[in-house]
Amino acid sequence: MNDGPRIDKGCANVLQEHADDVNARRLFLITMHIQPYNTSHLDAVIRLSLRAWVPVFDSMQSIIAPDVYREFYPDDWRVSQKQAVEEVCAAEDAHVWVAIEDAATVGFVAVKLHPASKMGEIYMIAVDPDCQQHGIGAALIDFALDWMKDAGMSIAMVETGGDPGHAPARRTYEKAGFGLLPIARYFKKL
Repeated sequence: MNDGPRIDKGCANVLQEHADDVNARRLFLITMHIQPYNTSHLDAVIRLSLRAWVPVFDSMQSIIAPDVYREFYPDDWRVSQKQAVEEVCAAEDAHVWVAIEDAATVGFVAVKLHPASKMGEIYMIAVDPDCQQHGIGAALIDFALDWMKDAGMSIAMVETGGDPGHAPARRTYEKAGFGLLPIARYFKKL
């Protein structure tokens, strides 16, 4: 029986329809694949990143002194983050991959290697908010860690914020086996 053409409903709708179906979630991760980034992915990577980071920047704005926050983001945080994504995607020293589901870019990870210290760094990572909490971030991290190990690295590092907006990222990194190095960073407007 032909149900007609398949309509891409997006991650959130498909997964919500099958929220209690473990097999549907597994199937989603099976059909999702990770491939090397190319410039045709840039617009989608920027869009999903900016959407994914809204709660992070809302949280940061609520905990950083307003005058300091304005110094960091004089126009809008989206301007500087868009530029940061463009820069890492074009950087000679970055290795970037995208997560693809039904021909849509649903996440990305950028890795930098520090051969002198044999350390690989997950420099930037984001998952489309409609596709979060379904293992895509974990799959990107596992992929990056395997790639780092194959590249001869013996340690992996990822940096994130301690604010409430970064809590989901911290949980994901901890589930992946990362251990926390407590660092305090203070700012003051001059």
